[in-house]
Amino acid sequence: MRYHVTLPSGREIPVDVAHLPDGQVQVSVEGRTMLADAIGQGASTHLRLDGRGVDLWLDGAPPDVGVAANGRRFGARVESERARALRSAAQAGPAMGEGLVTSPMPGRVLKVLVREGDEVAAGAPLVVVEAMKMENELGAARSGVVKKIYVTPGATVESGARLVEVG
Repeated sequence: MRYHVTLPSGREIPVDVAHLPDGQVQVSVEGRTMLADAIGQGASTHLRLDGRGVDLWLDGAPPDVGVAANGRRFGARVESERARALRSAAQAGPAMGEGLVTSPMPGRVLKVLVREGDEVAAGAPLVVVEAMKMENELGAARSGVVKKIYVTPGATVESGARLVEVG
């Protein structure tokens, strides 16, 4: 899984985390690969990377974290690739007047919450897509009538796949 760590300077560092078959965690940062151990969970975690310690704690609302390393404390923003894709899709939204709801990433349709012909309000939930073991409820960008449903529960969809159209 790829994470994007943004430092207070604004510098962004991609961090790749892989769970190895033997249970260890491998972390790659700027071309350097290390084994990692994490002690603790929840609000505070001690991370050991190649024998060097780093303390992490929640600082405000996620994705903001606090970091203590080399005797310095600072805040950072940590976003998973999945969270970033969902945020980008939400910020981009549909084009003006467009009522087509598409999948923000590859996944599986869990539920279709409407039928063709239903009237829906802006923001009303239309479909639930599971992506990376998380359920994502996707809603109408505008009020209108459900014109077309392109998927059924259990269907596998790609990023950008048409789900529901509201006219």
